[in-house]
Amino acid sequence: MVSRVRSQGMATVFTKIINGELPGRFVYRDAEVAAFLTIEPVAYGHVLVVPVQEIDRWTDMPAELWGKLNEVAQVIGKAICEAFDAPRCGYMIAGFEVPHTHIHLFPASDMSGYSLQNIIPMDQTDPAKMDDAAAKIRAGLRSQGVAGVPEDEA
Repeated sequence: MVSRVRSQGMATVFTKIINGELPGRFVYRDAEVAAFLTIEPVAYGHVLVVPVQEIDRWTDMPAELWGKLNEVAQVIGKAICEAFDAPRCGYMIAGFEVPHTHIHLFPASDMSGYSLQNIIPMDQTDPAKMDDAAAKIRAGLRSQGVAGVPEDEA
């Protein structure tokens, strides 16, 4: 089996966010999984759930880590639905933008969010709305009793 686990070379942008080298609006974090808002959302509240370890393809993840990633995605999905009064939380794996496994989660009321062609460009997002979205999701996670939720930023 060919391993797609990155062990050498430059860190991905997600690793730089996880390590604090780049800013990120975290909604969840533990030793194995991190979740933060994407800078180019299909809707406010669009979260990326990533393993801390750089693994390019989700199909190459150890089963236990894949299970953990999805457990975290499920509780965040519930918080997203609650925070944005959304009938569904969209779930998508694309994986071509960054060679680091990531699950896209976003509030969904129709299929429009399932295309990354419909993003809000980074320079057109409202920072206050992004901060508010992160705070709402963190509050929803706290109301579920989820550990690993960072404090709200001032």
